[in-house]
Amino acid sequence: MKILVLNCGSSSVKYKLIDTTANKTLAEGGVERIGLNDGFLKYRTPDGSKAVTQLGQVDHRGAVEAILKNITDPQIGCIKDYKEIDAVGHRVVHGGEKFNKSVLINDAVKEQVKECYGLAPLHNPANMTGIEAVEAILPDVPQVGVFDTAFHQTMPAKSFMYALPYKYYTEDGIRRYGFHGTSHRYVSQRVCEFLGVDINQQRIITCHIGNGGSITAVYHGKSIDTSMGLTPTEGLMMGTRVGDIDPGALTYLMKRHGLNADQLQTIINKESGVLGVSEISSDMREIEAAVKAGDPRATLALDMYEQRILKYVGAYAAEMGGVDIIVFTGGVGENQTGVRANVCRPLAFMGVEIDGELNERTRGTETVISLPSSKVTVAVIPTDEELMIARDTEEIVNSLKK
Repeated sequence: MKILVLNCGSSSVKYKLIDTTANKTLAEGGVERIGLNDGFLKYRTPDGSKAVTQLGQVDHRGAVEAILKNITDPQIGCIKDYKEIDAVGHRVVHGGEKFNKSVLINDAVKEQVKECYGLAPLHNPANMTGIEAVEAILPDVPQVGVFDTAFHQTMPAKSFMYALPYKYYTEDGIRRYGFHGTSHRYVSQRVCEFLGVDINQQRIITCHIGNGGSITAVYHGKSIDTSMGLTPTEGLMMGTRVGDIDPGALTYLMKRHGLNADQLQTIINKESGVLGVSEISSDMREIEAAVKAGDPRATLALDMYEQRILKYVGAYAAEMGGVDIIVFTGGVGENQTGVRANVCRPLAFMGVEIDGELNERTRGTETVISLPSSKVTVAVIPTDEELMIARDTEEIVNSLKK
């Protein structure tokens, strides 16, 4: 089955065309700067090299049209006709409490996704534009929604509730939802396949860390706690997001500086985190270079970043009564060897022992980086959210044929 996977943001549309029968990615790329005069499509050519096509000003429908034109192009395309696309799978960021699994998209589902606009105002409307664009261009092709929040719907109330007046949960849906669920689900399943163990017997901590980051406690295959909350701002210190903070500090800043809610949102989402502390960059590669050059603020930012990862790993190990597997994934988790080493070193008291040499040369490949004597298996598993979306889409579409 050939499945087009779309991840629609406010100003971009990323895509992969996956042949699930052959377990092969046929095409991938994305349209960026949607709505601006200099929009462009970047993609991989059949020989594996990267290329760019200038599009000018396009909306989301124009972006989807450009993607379809590219993958059916006689010279650089991989299919002859749109009709070869069997289904489209969409990443949808927020499903609230309405969706605990992936679903076939219909009018009722679209209305429920729209009801979550208030919980994800930057993401869900963009996801919906992608769904509607495909409807207009490929009206007969089934579409499936795969929700970032769905995997975390197994969390118990003690994990997802905030200690606010209960009415704000019942009336406004204020609770921890968690994000990166498709990634956490993929890597927790994949690491067990890779190690040849039963996920239903494992206590796993999955560390999806990059410019955005979250950590999840996966107990016997189910998410029981996660670091992100109502929004992706809670939890770890991230590239530009503040992560955990005393809410009193925020109200203090609002009063002291006369900030409104939108200004505060900008500060905590776009001006904080690694960028805010270092005042250098949100890119961990640039931070590590600055640390090597002796910059004290970069050093502080990196120390804070690593300490918060360590704190969540320790907390989730305690919550599950121990841990069998720790997984690193995401841009930083897969490639920044120093971060992995500095997070794992203090965990020696739990029996964590990593192979320093193997860790140092492991980047972006499935690898066990712990020593055979380690009581906890530590692994690097590159995430593949698109493959997870394609698998869910295939399963749902095949069920329609029965």
